[in-house]
Amino acid sequence: AEASVDTAVSILRGIKDKYEQHHGVRIMDTALVAAATLSHRYIPGRFLPDKAIDLMDEACANIRVELDSQPDVIDQVERKLARLEIEEKLLEREDDVESRGRLVDVRAALAQTREEGTTLKVRLNVQKERISLMRSVKSEIDDITAKIAKYEKPDALHSSNNPMYSTLILPDSDGYNEKDHLDMVVNLKYHDLPRLQATYDSLVQQNEEDENRLFTEIVGPDQIAEIVARWTGIPVNRLTQSEKDRILDLGERLNAQVIGQERTIAAVANSVLRSRAGLSSANRPSGCFLFLGPTGVGKTETARALARELFNDEKMLVRLDMSEYLEAHSVYRLIGAPPGYVGYDQGGQLTEAVRRRPYSVVLCDEIEKAHPQVWNALLQVMDDGRLTDGQGRVVDFKNTVVILTSNVGAEHLLGGGIQGGVVGKE
Repeated sequence: AEASVDTAVSILRGIKDKYEQHHGVRIMDTALVAAATLSHRYIPGRFLPDKAIDLMDEACANIRVELDSQPDVIDQVERKLARLEIEEKLLEREDDVESRGRLVDVRAALAQTREEGTTLKVRLNVQKERISLMRSVKSEIDDITAKIAKYEKPDALHSSNNPMYSTLILPDSDGYNEKDHLDMVVNLKYHDLPRLQATYDSLVQQNEEDENRLFTEIVGPDQIAEIVARWTGIPVNRLTQSEKDRILDLGERLNAQVIGQERTIAAVANSVLRSRAGLSSANRPSGCFLFLGPTGVGKTETARALARELFNDEKMLVRLDMSEYLEAHSVYRLIGAPPGYVGYDQGGQLTEAVRRRPYSVVLCDEIEKAHPQVWNALLQVMDDGRLTDGQGRVVDFKNTVVILTSNVGAEHLLGGGIQGGVVGKE
């Protein structure tokens, strides 16, 4: 069975030191909690704790790459310096008054830019030396902690097969000196370890109090969220009060973009709110809607606006024209061709899009034109929140909003077939 979020957090805390030592970074405990919770919420296709560990590992690797690379601010200064030097060489060839005046300004800017670059490089070297010293001290702390753990196992130390025996124990004529062993344990545990820990804490405090830091060696929740956003294709931020207000005002924001569809917008907004609050079924999509009406009333535009407001990008809309799915065999275009048929390795137009972007709006335009076999496939999506593609992979639709549009009955509406608010039988 898959581990729970709490169990995953405990596992991450157990391996945290190993990853800190390997990458040479510091991992906040809030980053571990964010890795477990965000991976559980936004990466449904994998299992805990593996996906949380991969999140933490990639976030640590990103920070380490930044530590070993040149900061962007220095890179920008060097580019500016190169541009000014080229401009200076060109202006030196000109003899007109305007060029000479510009040359004076360029040389002044060059002097200021060189001074700025020198200051930044000095700050960079100081911070890198401090972080390098922190890594060295942290490595010594880990080594001493490991030695203490081994020394406090007398049964293992008495064994001559122990590889640490000959180097760490001062043997007497009988091969073992208990007093020297105890003195060594006391010296490591109560002298060397506290001294190194105090040095490390002092370096950490200096680095945190440095207001002119050019980079950070800390892996926090924001770094974890960046990796989740990269994996899923949607922005993942901590649920701040401003984002709560945005979700609560979803109906007003949609009404500002789609005019004259207040009832429809209210139904869509309420469905999204119930889903975000955890009141709707966890095994179904966030919302399933059937939009009926003639062309031009805002059916497709509502889907676009919903993708913009929920996922900050209109590209998160998966649009399928159901007029292309008239035949029974066209259902395989949605889920992918079965083994042995052409296109088996390409995936389905629907399943592959949702598998790559599990947080999206699925729009099936003109659903009445699709074959009933296509309807059956979409019914499974609405009922179970999942669909199996041609390669046997289960695609999760629980985080999607499914919208079906249709023009059925439009001729009655446009022909004045409404009497007293009811469509007539004829």
